[in-house]
Amino acid sequence: MRGQITRNEDPFTVEIIQNSLHAICEEMFAVMKKTAMSSIIYEVLDFGVGLTNARGELAAQGAGVPVFIGTLDAAVKAVLRKFDPKDDIRPGDIFITNDCHSGGVTHLNDVDLVMPVYDGQSLVAWVANKAHWGDIGGMVAGGISTEATEIFQEGVQFPEVKLFEAGRPIQSMIDMIAANSRTPEYILGDMWAGIASLRAGERRIAMMAERYGSGAVEYAMENILDVAEAAARRGLAELPNGVYEAEDRTDDGLLIRATVTVTDDAFIVDLCDNPDPVTGPFNCPYLCTVAGARVIFKALTSPLGVSNDGSFRPLKVITRKGSMFDAERPHSNGMYVDPMMYTTDLIWKAMAPLVPARLGAGNLHSVCGTIFASTHPETGRYLVTVEPELGGWGAAPNADGENGQYCVADGETYNCPVEVAEARNGIFIDQYAFHNADGGEGMFRGGKGVILDYRIRAADAQLTGLYSRTNGNPPWGLEGGREGSLNALKVLRVDGSVESYNRVSALKLAPGDVVRIVTATGGGYGDPKKRPPEKVLADVKNGFVTPEQALRHYGVAV
Repeated sequence: MRGQITRNEDPFTVEIIQNSLHAICEEMFAVMKKTAMSSIIYEVLDFGVGLTNARGELAAQGAGVPVFIGTLDAAVKAVLRKFDPKDDIRPGDIFITNDCHSGGVTHLNDVDLVMPVYDGQSLVAWVANKAHWGDIGGMVAGGISTEATEIFQEGVQFPEVKLFEAGRPIQSMIDMIAANSRTPEYILGDMWAGIASLRAGERRIAMMAERYGSGAVEYAMENILDVAEAAARRGLAELPNGVYEAEDRTDDGLLIRATVTVTDDAFIVDLCDNPDPVTGPFNCPYLCTVAGARVIFKALTSPLGVSNDGSFRPLKVITRKGSMFDAERPHSNGMYVDPMMYTTDLIWKAMAPLVPARLGAGNLHSVCGTIFASTHPETGRYLVTVEPELGGWGAAPNADGENGQYCVADGETYNCPVEVAEARNGIFIDQYAFHNADGGEGMFRGGKGVILDYRIRAADAQLTGLYSRTNGNPPWGLEGGREGSLNALKVLRVDGSVESYNRVSALKLAPGDVVRIVTATGGGYGDPKKRPPEKVLADVKNGFVTPEQALRHYGVAV
């Protein structure tokens, strides 16, 4: 029986339910990880899971890609706008969306699956997951093309449609998904992993509603939103009121700006004064821009608390319709992640001097997306391999930057182990190490980027690379710390020639060619001459700094 929501639920029961919500998300996450076909999901963890209340407000989430957590609620709300819960949504229905202008939010490869959860005939919650599907069609393998000028070139679109109806798969939809992918076996495997994840969540929520009553469950979800909002407002109160500005330049030389206004009640990000969309995929739909702002707002206000819809109630994001940060159909946006990260970086840059204990110097910024498409030399399978790359984070007032981490967008993901990359993806990795390029010097130094060499084995291999902070806009330093180094993508051909790129798609490679990735070192903090000599000597010993650099930058003779 459906219970009634009251304001006097037993607080112990409410606490148990709220902790159970997070446990449910952890189980959904584990199911997805252990059953997916693609290494981008089961190794890198390029996915997110969560559950919402009946209105589509995010109540709990599982670890994974931070910006995905800020988008799962949008997928559910888009379904609710399109389908009437009384007539068009039933137990066992599963919806699919990747429409970046409504429920999909990011780019077409990031596919959302959402499912209603019922107690009897009453809708009490939704479960959702979002994962990067390696290839869903488009003009190049992997879907993301640097030459795409409209979204229709980037793959098949799912505008909030049913994939399952009343528990039964809609076979025509599954056939369409398979027919539009160059790697149907992998895509369908990842799809079924997502469905298994949803069903695990649905089962656990239904059991909880049966045990405690749906009224108690619904109240617990309402209450946890209020708890998160209160935490966010306490954090907001610690920020100094005022108007703060920052600017940066894209790799194409476009000037971008943000104005951040902090009041007692709101954290307002104004991105109106920014360029029109570009002709390529370097654009960001509005909801995606909001997701980028959510990440940094959470870090500023309540980094250690739960993350749900209530966490972001004080945040307001203002854009100019039809601009780079509010791109409309049919603009392409396959490379959405880098303009989205400029949203995060601009807010970061504006606020870092005010809260140095929470925000350090600039970081590698870019996801440095590296996509290989080829036939596996041993298995004969055609593969699309997606690899984000590790780089350096900025230094803080009391600590060196973190070495070899993903950018903010991919915060809690992992690098694919060398052994897995070589065995499953059919490439060799000749070196994977921290580099010692100039950049990031300071009393506390920036975290080191990496140098990574992929050696090609297949005769039909192609490369797509999506990089930024590659020319003239390195990670910024603070308080006299020096700028970091740049990201770089090179191809070392077997004939000895070297080619450099920041963005390239479907570049043909030959067996023996080496794709060399060099990622940025983060910005430094404070005067390098004030770095203790023993720390400089340790950097030399660890290979982060050469003896010549120790003398030139730090004044320490080794």
